[in-house]
Amino acid sequence: MAPDANDVDGSAPPKRARNAAATREAILRSAVIAFIRHGYDGVGVREIAQSAGVTAMLVNRYFGSKEQLFTEAVDVAFTPRTVLSDNPNTLAWDAAVRLVERTAPESEHLDPFLLMLRSVSNPRATEIVRASVEKHAGRYLSELLEGPDADERAMLAHSVIAGFWLMRKMLGFTALAQADPDDLTRRLAAMLSVVTDSEE
Repeated sequence: MAPDANDVDGSAPPKRARNAAATREAILRSAVIAFIRHGYDGVGVREIAQSAGVTAMLVNRYFGSKEQLFTEAVDVAFTPRTVLSDNPNTLAWDAAVRLVERTAPESEHLDPFLLMLRSVSNPRATEIVRASVEKHAGRYLSELLEGPDADERAMLAHSVIAGFWLMRKMLGFTALAQADPDDLTRRLAAMLSVVTDSEE
C-alpha cells in the first residue's frame, strides 16, 4: 500500500502496492527482525517503517502503538517450534540435537531467544515476552509431557534450553563452544530427560 503521507522526517519510503494484508505482513516481518536484533528499546517505529517501505504513520494506523506491534511480533516469533519436536518419546534427544546445532559458533539464526534476551531490561516488554512464551512454547510442552507437574517441568526444560543457549551461543564459553557436538548432545539430552520423561 502506498503511504498517504511522507515519513515524519520528511522522506518518502519506496512505494508499495495497495494491498493492506501484504503491507501489514511486511511491517510485522520487519518488526520481528528488528526486535530480535535490537530488543524493544533498541529500535523505534520509524526504523521499522523504513525497513518495511512504509511510513511511521502507517505503522501506527495498523498496529496502534509500538507496544502493540511488539506484542504481535513476539507472538509471531514464538509461535514456531525451533527446538521442540512433536514426539514425546524422543523429545529430549530431538531438542538436544536441534539446540546444539543452532548454537554452534558458525550457525546464523535470528532466534526468538535473542528477542527475549535483548528486551528483558524493559519491564513491560518482559511481561509481553513471558505471556507469549507461556502461551506458545510453554503450553505446547506442558501438553506434550506425560505425568504430574507438567507445567513446572515444561518451564524447567525451557530454563535448561535458555541457559544453554545463553552460555554457548551468546557468551561463547570455551568448554561449550569447543565441545564435541555428539558428546554435548548426549549430555544435554540426559539433562533434559530428567524433567521431560515421565516419573511414573
